[in-house]
Amino acid sequence: MAHQKYQELLQTLHDCMEECNHCYDACLQEDDVKMMAECIRLDRECAEICGYLEQAISRNSPYISELASICAKVCEDCGNECKKHDHDHCQKCADACFSCAEACKKVA
Repeated sequence: MAHQKYQELLQTLHDCMEECNHCYDACLQEDDVKMMAECIRLDRECAEICGYLEQAISRNSPYISELASICAKVCEDCGNECKKHDHDHCQKCADACFSCAEACKKVA
């Protein structure tokens, strides 16, 4: 199976997607939601592209490396935004995003 070699990346993508979804939801609970707007926006983008790449790998898409390149950029952008916020969920999300960006770059 083609996606055996992507086993670690698949897990990393899944973890990042889950952290982003959690961060997205937690940001919506914060007092100053307006201040969290960019974080919320990027959490959505990041969760979507991670989920999409995960599916693309599963179906052995011919676009894996291109998608991984885009995914790395989105993960980095999301991680950099999350890092600006002190909330625990944002910091954990940033870590997951940076790990995922690194993993994607190896495949891109």
